[in-house]
Amino acid sequence: MRIALLFLALATTAHAQWTMQDSHTTASLRGIHNVGGGVAWASGTNGTVLRTEDGGYLWQTCTVPPGAEKLDFRGIQAFDANTAIVMSSGKGDLSRLYKTTDGCNTWKLVFTNPDKDGFWDVLLVNQPDYVQIFILGDPVGGQFAFWSYIDGPKEKWHRVHTPPNIEGESIFAASNSAMIAPYDDATSFFATGGSQGSRFFVNQDSCGNGVDYWIVHPLPMFPKGSSSGVFSLALADSPSSIDMCPRLVAVGGDYLKPNDSTGTAAFTTDGGKKWSAPTTPPHGYRSAVAYEEKSKTWITVGPNGTDVSTDDGRNWRALHPGPQDAPDADRNWNALSLPYVVGPNGRIGKLNPESLPPH
Repeated sequence: MRIALLFLALATTAHAQWTMQDSHTTASLRGIHNVGGGVAWASGTNGTVLRTEDGGYLWQTCTVPPGAEKLDFRGIQAFDANTAIVMSSGKGDLSRLYKTTDGCNTWKLVFTNPDKDGFWDVLLVNQPDYVQIFILGDPVGGQFAFWSYIDGPKEKWHRVHTPPNIEGESIFAASNSAMIAPYDDATSFFATGGSQGSRFFVNQDSCGNGVDYWIVHPLPMFPKGSSSGVFSLALADSPSSIDMCPRLVAVGGDYLKPNDSTGTAAFTTDGGKKWSAPTTPPHGYRSAVAYEEKSKTWITVGPNGTDVSTDDGRNWRALHPGPQDAPDADRNWNALSLPYVVGPNGRIGKLNPESLPPH
């Protein structure tokens, strides 16, 4: 009897990990941005853009931007409940940016990829004091397509020089997180994959040495191949300047081998100079990673599950569905912007922080 009561107590006190939400769409979702204050935006295939103002209780289906009915919106960045920029990924002019300022009732085309063989992978908006927009794309003309825009009286897109790419190297647009721009200046990090292996790029020295050029570090722990490499980066520290050596985690693997745990993550504690493979890796290919500040927990997701780490990426353990969860609540996810996670067939989940391990 005591055993039965114990199991009953455990069942009734268990907390859901990802609470499933109703998106009212079957689109494959890869873009997600939590603005805060209950406001979040999501995006996906067939010109789909979604918005919530109440923490995910109700997701609104937005007006499709003009001419975007067949576009794949891989990235979205928002400012508030009314203003957002969405990026489509596709060859040449199928890579576009649209902007709304009226809560997604109307959209304006603001930038189209000028490179006929280009392909945009990541959209980021950095806005502590001013608005700076970054776009990162696959290589064009021997280097990665990197665009920068600063809002102001002289509005203009600038092509940023990057180091030469190596043959077969590319950026993955799986979760709009292969690049991060965490500071209130022009600092940015991105990582690659491909047949010759993965590399990590930083365009300023992130430990305060005043370097103002690209620094590149190899990431040999990730597998080589056209479907392999780093798919997502996340940062634990968010200093207001580059006088600290931040902790970062990279995740990925081979998306054609979703159950293979070999080469699925790496971590660094010195701003990216030295990377190490975890002792216990995530248990499959992972497309997105994020850091939950309150619990000091790293969370990574992919097709076959969710993993968490409380020791800065050195060891990962699977986060399995609890009794109150849907049986597949831990899997079939593409992208993160905590507390939200999105995936194929309109899947949206919201993290219950009580499901995370105590720190």
